[in-house]
Amino acid sequence: MDIRAATVADLDAIIDLHTRARVAYYDAGGLPAEQIVNPALAREQRDGWTAAINAPNKRVACVTVDGHLVGLVAMGPLHKPEADAAQLYQIHVDPDCWGRGIGSTLHGLFLRHLETEALARGVLEVWERNARARAFYTRHGWHPDGTSRPGPANTPYLGMRLTHP
Repeated sequence: MDIRAATVADLDAIIDLHTRARVAYYDAGGLPAEQIVNPALAREQRDGWTAAINAPNKRVACVTVDGHLVGLVAMGPLHKPEADAAQLYQIHVDPDCWGRGIGSTLHGLFLRHLETEALARGVLEVWERNARARAFYTRHGWHPDGTSRPGPANTPYLGMRLTHP
């Protein structure tokens, strides 16, 4: 397993992985793929990932196995700035590689980011029906913070927080 910073040369692989992971967790939550995979989303993904990779205050990292992208993480400042905190924007793992510790490795990169930046807390949002992700974050010490915002299928994204020692 190799871990490195993402580059714009990784965009096609990132978008492919992001799409496959989203289809897997939204489908598990009862949202059909045709409702989340479309050309507009593909353009939005390309623009979003390009901006994140090029942003000086954000970090995007990839995990590869035998040269194939199997996981990625994006992190940086909170969307709503708050002292002493960073946001875990996304963790995505190739669904064929779930359960192999890749997500935990990516989560560890976020913890190191908190340490490097001397930040005490992490913030993230998770789709309420994404039971797998909610369980993953709970296992890693995250707790619901009582916030939410609208999400697909009339199901909210829930806010979670992590206090880092």
